[in-house]
Formats: sequence, structure tokens, C-alpha cells
Amino acid sequence: MQYVEVREAPFDPWQYLAEWQSQHPLDARSGATAVFVGTMRDFNEGDDVTGMYLEHYPGMTERQLETLVAASVQEWSLDAALVVHRVGEIAPAQPIVLVAVWSAHRAEAFDACRHLMETLKHTAPFWKRETLTDGSVRWVDKNTPG
Repeated sequence: MQYVEVREAPFDPWQYLAEWQSQHPLDARSGATAVFVGTMRDFNEGDDVTGMYLEHYPGMTERQLETLVAASVQEWSLDAALVVHRVGEIAPAQPIVLVAVWSAHRAEAFDACRHLMETLKHTAPFWKRETLTDGSVRWVDKNTPG
């Protein structure tokens, strides 16, 4: 089972995860769940950041994420995987991304979750424009190291 959502509206990742799991019950085979939640920091590259606008290429972004999730499900024999990613205006401390995977064993769950997040961060078509405390804006050239 695979699920990808790109959304503008803020979300509570833990509530989202609980609701998703109640609507998509997994069998007893899934002994491990690994979850990553990424939130917006209020600093980057030594500067204070007051907000961020996250652009994406509609359609292409979802397809890229679906391909990434499908490959991970197959590579790690996952029972399920989901990725939820914000776009649009994002404030510091708001969740940006939720990655969750279910597997029979913890090693595969940890490895797959980390791989999904790192690959998403470096390959998905998202562009970040930060607003600094002085009101200036800049495009983020590179991702922070994993």
C-alpha cells in the first residue's frame, strides 16, 4: 500500500498518521513502523528566517514522489509507505514533511524511511524561497546535509 499527498494546508503529522492508520489497517505482519517528521527551522545558512514559500511542479512532483515510494516499497519489501509534503507558505515550527513506512522488521523500516527522506530531499522538484528577518528573500541553493 502506497500513498503520496502534496498539500498547501498545514497538518498535524501525528493526527494525520493516526487517521491514515485507522483507515488503512495493516495485518499483523507489520512489526515495525518508522516515521520521520520534518519541520521548518527559523534559521538557515547563519541567518534568521521568518518564513518560507515552497514551490513545486504540480503533477510532476506527485509522480516523482509516487515513483520513489514504489521503488522503496519494492526494495525493502515494505507493507506500506506514505509521504505527505507541504507546499506554499510555511511558518517556522510548522511540519513540512511526513514520511512513514511499515515493515515486518525494524532494520528495513529504519533504512527505508531514511532513504525515502534523503532521496526526496535531493530529487523531488521542490524549490524553497526563504524570507529573512530584514524582509529580504532568497532562494535556497542547496539542501542541508542529512
